[in-house]
Amino acid sequence: MPEVRQGQAPEKLERKEFRLQFMRSFVDPRFEQASDALAQVEEIAWRNYDEGRKAPITQKAGSEFADPDYDMSVEWKETRDRLLAAEQRQKDAATQSRVLLIIGAARNDGSCPGEISKTYRMSLWAKEVLEAADVEVDVLDLSLLTSAYDQHIHPCKGCVSTAMPLCHWPCSCYPNHGERQVNDWMAEIYEKWVAAHGVIILTPTYWYQAPSVLKLMIDRLVCADGGNPDPTTTHGKKAAEAKALELAGWDYPKHLAGRAYGLVVHGDVAGIEGLRRGLADWLDWMGLIDAGKQSALDRYVGYYESYADSHATLDKDEAFQEEVRNVARSVAVAVGQLRSGALHKADEDIKPARPK
Repeated sequence: MPEVRQGQAPEKLERKEFRLQFMRSFVDPRFEQASDALAQVEEIAWRNYDEGRKAPITQKAGSEFADPDYDMSVEWKETRDRLLAAEQRQKDAATQSRVLLIIGAARNDGSCPGEISKTYRMSLWAKEVLEAADVEVDVLDLSLLTSAYDQHIHPCKGCVSTAMPLCHWPCSCYPNHGERQVNDWMAEIYEKWVAAHGVIILTPTYWYQAPSVLKLMIDRLVCADGGNPDPTTTHGKKAAEAKALELAGWDYPKHLAGRAYGLVVHGDVAGIEGLRRGLADWLDWMGLIDAGKQSALDRYVGYYESYADSHATLDKDEAFQEEVRNVARSVAVAVGQLRSGALHKADEDIKPARPK
């Protein structure tokens, strides 16, 4: 077996420290009336953490997997089955075309900023255009990570850097019940991507980069580009088995290839071109197809002007509003051409010299 290098991980929490960490979620004095019940729950949570109880509910994988006798997480299997159903609908020529609008801003009026984002308004213009073109629209508002109760996209753990087959499609790193890494939104987000014929990402630029809510999703989509659809081949997270699989030859399947995409990137001072290029390069790498020159937009809204007036500035910029609508129009056309067979990625049948 290939060498697996270890020695970085910290020691597990001691019993006292675990209790302190656990109880930090219950500092509100109202919880004092339930102190006995909380103590019982904390004791169970400690045992699950100490024993590494990641997937408490399992079932035998069954004949469709390489190791039918493997104890597979029921939650992972349910997510995987939803993706297969979504893919079947997506490939059905009789279904309505579907575009996923992704709002990459972290701001909304249900959290500390107290105001909607400009990106949200742009999504409404795009949605109006798509629906007028008889396209079904699915909206993914990533700002819910800042305002919805216990909503999470947990960070990517970097399994692919150990070996590509260790990165499962869909991601099997979460939920991890023993570590209290639960309520992971990505199970639902994967399904949205699979069901779509086209994707439009609308995002502001934060410090020259994608907002953290958007970057969390991007990192967790690494499993869509080369990920292993059969976790029984690595018996969960057995690093040595995954390394051996990759070294024997891995085909790096692109699970989201062939969908159309558009981009709307905006900012107020700097960084919009770099972010737009980075997003386009990422989507191209995954095998998605750009919808033409007018489908990739980067613009400043109120260049070096007051943040407080930015919505009013956007109201006045009618040309920008129309450019956003043109992104949606371009994607609607591209989706129609893709589904009719008139649009293809020129190199889709050429085998890469360096697959990865």
